[in-house]
Amino acid sequence: MIDNTAPVQRQLDAYNAKDLAAFISCYHSDIAIYRMPATHPSLKGCAALEAFYKTERFSIVALRAEVLQRMVVGNKVIDHEKVYGMAEQPYEVVVVYEVQDGLIVNAWFYPVV
Repeated sequence: MIDNTAPVQRQLDAYNAKDLAAFISCYHSDIAIYRMPATHPSLKGCAALEAFYKTERFSIVALRAEVLQRMVVGNKVIDHEKVYGMAEQPYEVVVVYEVQDGLIVNAWFYPVV
């Protein structure tokens, strides 16, 4: 049985370690990132993902995320996360990761309001 949580957990660990190479290695080369309710990706492809996280995320000293709850449905891994360091107060987000062949191919970010 395939463990679709493995690449999702690896990218979370790399995110918290700010290990850009390890983080990017969890994603398919054609990764599409959606910030909902968007109908088009906000980021497309590993090069765009790497550039964004290098300059806009991993430069934030206090940046980290923790999973509050995880659910797996087929090849979708749904994480309820708390993110620290992006704002004065931590905020929550739900992320749906679609995994194929051990890599994340799509990710949808839903703000929790």
